[in-house]
Amino acid sequence: MTGSTGFIGSALVSWFAKQNYEITRLVRSASFHDHRYPAVRWDPLKRQCDPTALENHDVVVHLAGENVAQGRWTEAKKQGIKDSRILGTTYLCEMLANLEHRPKLLLSASATGYYGIRDPHEKLTEESDSGTGFLASVARQWEGATEAAQASGIRVVHMRFGIVLGSQGGALAKMLPIFKLGLGGPIGSGQQIMSWIALDEIPRIIYHIIQNETLMGPVNFTAPDPVSNKAFTKQLGKALRRPAFLSLPAFAARWMFGEMAEELLLNGAYVVPKRLRDSGYKFIYPDLESAFRTIFSHPY
Repeated sequence: MTGSTGFIGSALVSWFAKQNYEITRLVRSASFHDHRYPAVRWDPLKRQCDPTALENHDVVVHLAGENVAQGRWTEAKKQGIKDSRILGTTYLCEMLANLEHRPKLLLSASATGYYGIRDPHEKLTEESDSGTGFLASVARQWEGATEAAQASGIRVVHMRFGIVLGSQGGALAKMLPIFKLGLGGPIGSGQQIMSWIALDEIPRIIYHIIQNETLMGPVNFTAPDPVSNKAFTKQLGKALRRPAFLSLPAFAARWMFGEMAEELLLNGAYVVPKRLRDSGYKFIYPDLESAFRTIFSHPY
């Protein structure tokens, strides 16, 4: 697993460890140590890794990539976002393709940003076309970077993550301090769609994909109930028992966050998990109320 120390990766390590999976962690830090599992040092941008350490693994989960929501999108930041995803994925897949004993499955991270900025009433499935914008361009190239793995016969799944909700990280952790003070509210018009997924759902989806060998290609990691930003903030305020009506005007968001505001805050896409539902997956958190109830551990 790459990206195993991040928000999603840490949750996956914990969940799969409880299922008695043996886990090898690919890490960039030379000082990283985990007494429970072997750690293999790699530097994807410098193309440094001992490929023999990747032999005899059944599944590879590839999550590594620079955080798109941290810092303004300067040209250097955007290049870092692209390189960490595209160059890193290309290098990993070339190593996997050349192994004597290749894995059966590669689950490689992607994002609903693939669909670009869309009309909030347009329902998007895995068959929908890619959209326009920086994130859509990155996602297309990111998914394309798995070509070597696919060509070698490895089953590849592109995990198109929506907004991942958990109290200890991701977008929600950044919202909580403001909302707990009663200062939260919609951004811009509030009509932009937020396609989300509960963090606790992700390992269960991955386990489902491992067990269902017909699932390959893009899979939307989103709950079946996308909501508008206005509805999301109202539900979050309700979960926290705080008011949530202080909106952030669009011009202020653009001033504060620049180009990032346009793609991450002021626009979105209505993405539904068609392939998961068609394959029989049953969501344990199908709506925001059930997700927030578990995340905040109290009824409301």
